[in-house]
Amino acid sequence: MLSARQITWSLWTPLVLLLLISHLAQGQVPPPRRLRFKVLSPTKLLISWKEPKGDFDSYLFLYNSTPGGQQREIIISKSDTKVLITDYSPLKDYTVSVLSVSGGEQSRPLQGRHRAEGGESDGEDKTQAERLTESAGPPEDDNEISGVGQFVCHTEAIADIVILVDGSWSIGRLNFRLVRMFLENLVDAFDVGINKTRIGLAQYSGDPRIEWHLNAFSTKDAVIDAVKNLPYKGGNTLTGLALTYILENCFKPESGSRLGVPKIGILVTDGKSQDDVIPPAESLRNAGIELFAIGVKNADENELLSIASEPDNTHVYNVADFNIMSSIVEGLTKTVCEQVEQQENDIKQNHLPEKTGAPLELVTSEVTARSFRVSWSHAPGNVEQYRVLYYPASEGEPQEAVVDGSETSAVLQHLHSLTEYQLAVFAVYANEASEALRGSEITLGLPAVTTLQLLDVTHSTMKARWNSVEGVSGYMLLYAPLTDDGDVVEKEVKVPDTVTELELDGLTPRTEYTVTVYAMYGEEASDPMTNQKSTLPLSPPTNLQFSDITHNSAHISWAPVPRGVKGYRIVWIKRDGLVREEVELGPDNSYDLSELTSLMEYSVAIFALYKEGQSEALTDRFITTPVPGPLDLRSSNVGTDSFQVSWDHSANDIVLYRLSWAPFTGGDTKEVVLSGIDNRYTLTGLSPSTEYEAMLTAVFRDESESDTVSVIESTLAETTTIATTTTATRQAVRNLLLHDETTQSMEASWELQDPHVESYRVSYAGLRGNRREESVLVPGVQMRAVLQPLLPDTQYKVTVTPVYTDGQDGISVSALGFTLPLLSPRNLRVSEEWYDRFRVTWDPPESPTVGYKIVYQPINVPGPFSETTVGDDVNSMLLLSLLSGTEYSVQVTASYPTGQSEPLLVNAKTLFLGVSGMSTYQVRPNSLCVQWQPLLRATLYRVSIQSTLNGQRQEVSLGGGASRQCFYDLTPSSQYQISIHTQLQQMEGPSVSITDMTLPAPTQAPTELPTTEPPPTIPPAKEVCREAKADLAFLVDGSWSIGDDNFMKITRFLYSTMGSLDLIGPDGTQVAIAQFSDDARTEFQLSSHGNKEALLEAIQRIRYKGGNTKTGRAIKHVKESIFTPEAGARRGVPKVLVVLTDGRSQDDVNKVSKEMQMDGYIIFAIGFADADYGELVNIASKPSDRHVFFVDDLDAVKKIEEQLITFVCEAATATCPSVLMSGNTMAGFHMMEKFGLVEKEYSTIAGVSLEPGSFNSFACYRLHRDALVSQPTKYLHPEGLPSDYTISMMLRLLPETPEEPFALWEILNKDDEPLVGLILDNSAKTLTFFNHDYKGHFQTVTFEGTEIKKIFHGSFHKLHVTISKTSVKVVLDCSAVGEKSVRAAGNITTDGVEILGRMIHSRGRRDHSAPFQLQMFDIICSTSWASRDKCCELPALRVEEQCPSMPHACTCSQESKGPPGPSGPPGGPGIRGARGDRGESGVTGPQGPVGEIGPSGPSGPPGPQGPSGLSIQGPPGAAGGKGERGEIGPAGQMGLPGSSGSSGRDGPPGARGLPGNSGPQGRQGPPGPVGAPGAPGAHGPVGSAGTQGDQGLPGPSGTKGDKGERGDVQSQAAVRAIARQVCEQLIQSHLSRYNSILNQIPVQSATSVRTVPGPPGEPGRRGSPGPQGEPGPAGRPGFPGASGQNGRPGERGLLGEKGERGSPGIGSQGPRGQSGPPGLPGEGRTGSQGPPGRPGNPGTPGRSGNPGAPGAAGPPGYCDQNSCLGYNVGVQPLPHGAVQPYNQPHDPAAVAYDNGGEDEEEEEEPYYRGYPPQYYPQQPSQLAHGHNGYHSRPGHSEDREVRSPGIGRFSRGVVV
Repeated sequence: MLSARQITWSLWTPLVLLLLISHLAQGQVPPPRRLRFKVLSPTKLLISWKEPKGDFDSYLFLYNSTPGGQQREIIISKSDTKVLITDYSPLKDYTVSVLSVSGGEQSRPLQGRHRAEGGESDGEDKTQAERLTESAGPPEDDNEISGVGQFVCHTEAIADIVILVDGSWSIGRLNFRLVRMFLENLVDAFDVGINKTRIGLAQYSGDPRIEWHLNAFSTKDAVIDAVKNLPYKGGNTLTGLALTYILENCFKPESGSRLGVPKIGILVTDGKSQDDVIPPAESLRNAGIELFAIGVKNADENELLSIASEPDNTHVYNVADFNIMSSIVEGLTKTVCEQVEQQENDIKQNHLPEKTGAPLELVTSEVTARSFRVSWSHAPGNVEQYRVLYYPASEGEPQEAVVDGSETSAVLQHLHSLTEYQLAVFAVYANEASEALRGSEITLGLPAVTTLQLLDVTHSTMKARWNSVEGVSGYMLLYAPLTDDGDVVEKEVKVPDTVTELELDGLTPRTEYTVTVYAMYGEEASDPMTNQKSTLPLSPPTNLQFSDITHNSAHISWAPVPRGVKGYRIVWIKRDGLVREEVELGPDNSYDLSELTSLMEYSVAIFALYKEGQSEALTDRFITTPVPGPLDLRSSNVGTDSFQVSWDHSANDIVLYRLSWAPFTGGDTKEVVLSGIDNRYTLTGLSPSTEYEAMLTAVFRDESESDTVSVIESTLAETTTIATTTTATRQAVRNLLLHDETTQSMEASWELQDPHVESYRVSYAGLRGNRREESVLVPGVQMRAVLQPLLPDTQYKVTVTPVYTDGQDGISVSALGFTLPLLSPRNLRVSEEWYDRFRVTWDPPESPTVGYKIVYQPINVPGPFSETTVGDDVNSMLLLSLLSGTEYSVQVTASYPTGQSEPLLVNAKTLFLGVSGMSTYQVRPNSLCVQWQPLLRATLYRVSIQSTLNGQRQEVSLGGGASRQCFYDLTPSSQYQISIHTQLQQMEGPSVSITDMTLPAPTQAPTELPTTEPPPTIPPAKEVCREAKADLAFLVDGSWSIGDDNFMKITRFLYSTMGSLDLIGPDGTQVAIAQFSDDARTEFQLSSHGNKEALLEAIQRIRYKGGNTKTGRAIKHVKESIFTPEAGARRGVPKVLVVLTDGRSQDDVNKVSKEMQMDGYIIFAIGFADADYGELVNIASKPSDRHVFFVDDLDAVKKIEEQLITFVCEAATATCPSVLMSGNTMAGFHMMEKFGLVEKEYSTIAGVSLEPGSFNSFACYRLHRDALVSQPTKYLHPEGLPSDYTISMMLRLLPETPEEPFALWEILNKDDEPLVGLILDNSAKTLTFFNHDYKGHFQTVTFEGTEIKKIFHGSFHKLHVTISKTSVKVVLDCSAVGEKSVRAAGNITTDGVEILGRMIHSRGRRDHSAPFQLQMFDIICSTSWASRDKCCELPALRVEEQCPSMPHACTCSQESKGPPGPSGPPGGPGIRGARGDRGESGVTGPQGPVGEIGPSGPSGPPGPQGPSGLSIQGPPGAAGGKGERGEIGPAGQMGLPGSSGSSGRDGPPGARGLPGNSGPQGRQGPPGPVGAPGAPGAHGPVGSAGTQGDQGLPGPSGTKGDKGERGDVQSQAAVRAIARQVCEQLIQSHLSRYNSILNQIPVQSATSVRTVPGPPGEPGRRGSPGPQGEPGPAGRPGFPGASGQNGRPGERGLLGEKGERGSPGIGSQGPRGQSGPPGLPGEGRTGSQGPPGRPGNPGTPGRSGNPGAPGAAGPPGYCDQNSCLGYNVGVQPLPHGAVQPYNQPHDPAAVAYDNGGEDEEEEEEPYYRGYPPQYYPQQPSQLAHGHNGYHSRPGHSEDREVRSPGIGRFSRGVVV
């Protein structure tokens, strides 16, 4: 690939070479050779020479005669080498010099002298030596020079003559010198002076300018000097603008124009104007100005005729070249002189004393708030101006409006609303003014805002929203609180006109505000619109909770306020209200309360603090706990008379302990008070062997006392003597503890170190109820025992007594303990609500349980009572199989060994599985439709209808995306109940029903009894398919995964579906079927069967194929082998494809499916079993809910059959078939396809060529003159037109499009009478629609105005014409133009033809049609299409984000797949059973098991296709995660609202100022200067549209600007190709003419860069290597290649129209600008087709469309979207066989001498009577008087008078 540096060098090298050669060749212009003289007669001398060797531009011829002569000079074209002197005198010597001229350089002169011969005129050569003659007579194109007898106008009449000279670029500087010489001769013919004839001159191009006024010069010499110094202007050609300019600026008294003096205007131009010339020319003629029109070279003769005054033969001149302009001077000056005399006589005869007077009948109208129109009747006499004086009646300065004397009304603007104005109208004459005509008028009020809403209200903000008002400059809002405070300041906010919504902030909470909106018009305001609303109170905190509550403290927390809070204030009060405390915090949301009183109820209030104040309080209460007793009271150090007690502190605010003790069996109690820091005390003075109870109470700082805790301990016994030598001490156990309490048991443990203890007796008894004591013995080594069974929630006394080896008891010790109660679960809650389930969760109780019992049942509907139990380790349960949308009561009970707890209750509700918004529509006698709001997750709807009278029932199953269904074959006047069951996978919800009644049956005329017929053997057609007419193809999956049984079900499905069709064959629906696996096999073609019986028999003969699943290849097969003319496909009928498959394709389906959809095919996709839903969506047309069907298996396909048949037949209906429009399927007609204006067919139509459209990638078709593209109506619209439809066309009118009206499209009957159509009138600039109403009466509506005129500006436009039963609406470029009412149309006959571009005034035995370009033509069966279309085909309106991709657009990806499609509807049925867990995405699995070996062949067929990797249907997306799909998790708790961003700061409100006075309207600025001219260049890329300027004040209708509408976007590749070819042209054709290029002189050479056809598109670079491709389809007709090798250099084509000289743009495409206003068409227009060009590069031989071998791998390609498959290759040649050069521009000379050999009879066609009256052909008498401006073509060559060479004059009634 070439580097950028190499490319740049290759582009610049030729130009550098040109500059080098130019520099070396300066001053070397080759001179002429061999000068010769020949005397032809006594008055004629012929001078000739040989052309020089080399390149040059022209000759400069100088000669002088002696004696008495003066030197003369003439510039001669390079093609002429002879000059004829017609005033030759034999008595004089003639000295001649001939020089070659190239740019600004001249050659050496070739000189010679012819000497006097005494009058000899024998015709022989009489020359000097070396001067020989070789011509016997002058050829017709000799240059004549006459030095004597020039005509001079000697009349005494004087005139004001203004010459208007074309100074556009197309003239060139050299030719402009010839124009100056012509003007010199013209001025020289008149007696010029300040009191004689005055001559002024204006020059124009893109904008006109005054070179000098009529009164600028007082002598002829001064005028001639000014002519000689006239500068060349350059620019475009806007003749109409220039004519208006001279009327307004030249023929005025201040410019030197005189009253009562003849006025003459002379136009000199060389090309067709780029704007309308007819109105300004008429204005000049109506003003009494005699107009002469002189055309040179490429001037448009029709345009000259429309400009000049009558008669044409004396006022219109047309010459072939600039160098012969001098030949018309004499005739022109004579005619001007005669007209001056005639005008002066007319002025004298008609001059009467001037009448004066005031205008009459003052009338006001069109009154608005800011303007009104004032009208009057003309005042008598020659009124020059009318002055309208107006001022407010109350006060104000007078203002003035001045209009021309020809006007009778003026619009007064920028007025104040609701103001009375006084009016005075004066007629202004040349020398005086009339009395005033007076009146008054009151303006209306300004349009005000009509709706004001206040919404989204918070405590400090609210949003104001109002309706927009047209024409406003902005809005002003005033708002203030409604309070009694008089100091409240009202706030004011001003917003621009684009804002209709504003948030008001900084408001006071809980305050009512009044808000007022004014519509502002400058400083003036409309009436107000007011509303009131109160702000919300400040948001308080929420969810106050208490935790960690103790006897003297508690922790509180709350949910914070979402935003704006500064902090919180907390107040807490005791129940008695005596103590109140409070604290303020920052933005925390928790706080610890301390120093509380135990067992006291506290009320807590929390306020949120804002800068605006504090919120309402959030309040709640809690109670502190009792003070805690001492902990772990225990005994130790037991003796016979003492033991020690110790304890742990329970709180830090205990100040005292009160300890008391006494014998357990009774006795004196002793007490001691201890310090709060003590934790032990020794009891002394006790009795031995006595059980004591020690009791301890804590005393707190607030003097409250805790509960008393106790411990029982026994003192030791005194020592006794057992024998004389042995004694034993009886002891008690120590530290007896009761722990591990349950509801039925507790454990006792103790300590004792005594080896004499044999066992322990543990006795226990309840202290309530039955106090029966029970005991248990444990061994002496075991010091613990579990006591059970016990009663729950009961206090027990447990006593432990040691038993010694001698059988004696030791000292008993007791303790008290409680068993636990039967606690219920806590915090029962519900989550994971679904359509058939929800989850209940609870917190376990503190008591250990053995399990839980859950009981649930419906509350309001009958339902089963359900119960389930779970273990103690479960605290959550998912309740399944519940009823949808049902509320349940749920009880949870804790189970214990001794019983059950109290139940914990909660209510929960399942989600509703059903549709909403159900209603009926289209209720008819035999049918009824229902619609509903679909459920988002639904997978299937079961819709049934049942008669409440006779039980008649129908049922269908629809996909989850469906939202409507119609039922047919119902009984009239019957009530039906329609029910919808919604299914979600395998779950079905309750029915949702609605009841409605069918309409009564219409009364039928009595009929004869039907005859009995045998029962039909062929299925009857369904009603919806009666009108179907389409080419229908079924593509059936025949892969191994189908199986024989399922394939039989498919054939039965096809049989049933096809049986629903009506007419089978060429006049109805044609059906083809193909079966596919690895490849596709056509079972039968579209044209195979002509009736239903044969079709159904063929379906039953289809045999199963077997193989893999290659769906993409099969779809391509259908496109290339079935939908072809050879296979029976018809043009213009819908083409429908139905694909049935059970698995994912093993090749790509996206590309071919999208291509077919873009080509207008309607594709349905039916999937079952393992089909991939996302793949079905990609295959099928849009919308998917009408074109994609999915069922679980083939047994369920019957459920979709009814709906599929309905949708297919609706798509195939001939009245309005389905077509693809902007990516969606709609009802309508692709008229381009029906007329054959598509790439594959246009070459067969004579007079049609392919060209680039509005974008390079859009194809456009040029219909050349007399192409007459037509088709039979019965083929285009077999059922006629719909009652409501929209005509949508994308078209462009051409420079050669005639002025006469023509029908863009029309329908004719068999007698060629027009029935319906659209007419464009290029002259009147109108659009007309016509048809016949339901009564058969002809009706028309015509649209005109500024917007309609855009169609005629020469650029592409999108036209929508919407026809309804009551109106016709026109929308141009997606902007509404107008709407007019009509009567409902009758239907059309189908026995005629439809035709494009037919001329309304076609005469003779054959029709004519107008040339224009057509890119798009559709008829959509809807009246809303115009409002939905986005005009994506227009560069100025295209928004990429809202538009589909361009046709043939490429991407920069190396893959063939397009971008991801839109998200599809919900997936099909869920995960299929028996398919195992969903695994990770891995590498491709092994091939399925090999099937059984068949009876024949070496091996059996491949085994069944393995299941798809993922079975969850949906659109293509990222690979899912691994693992089985889990149950839906519990819904999380609602999070705390996030804090919002801080509000923006308010600006300080300014005081409202007083309204200021309205300022004067600013003057419109002058147009910008025209840029400096550049060298003619190839068409470069069009720059981006400029940004849209601010809207100015209304002004007068502006002239059309130079800049055209946004042009085509050129790719960089196209720019490089054009630059390369331009450089080749420069090197090969302009090498020797370097000076003309450098000096920017348009050179008339054999080749012109400006007429070189656009180069072929740059070949695409090789893409990255791809896999082995399938055989490709036949290629579309290729674009013409480069010129062949054998062509000879052709003659230079005619020079194209004037184009602005600009350098080719360099750089990539800029960003899209805002849409600018439509401009004028570009300066250039299509030039005529030139003769063959230079030898081109060797052309690549064209390839046929046969499949090609795969290409070799290439380097990565460069992607340029505009160079993919665009049409930027220049105008395509005419198709083979086309005879007439349709694209040649109109050539007057050619027409003058060539009538085609026909002498047609001029007879009127009979159908003219069908058109509107203005389009009737005019009679010759009418034409002579110029009625309507339409003329017929000349029938004979004698109609044209030929004058001197290159000059033609025409009669008024002839248009060439």
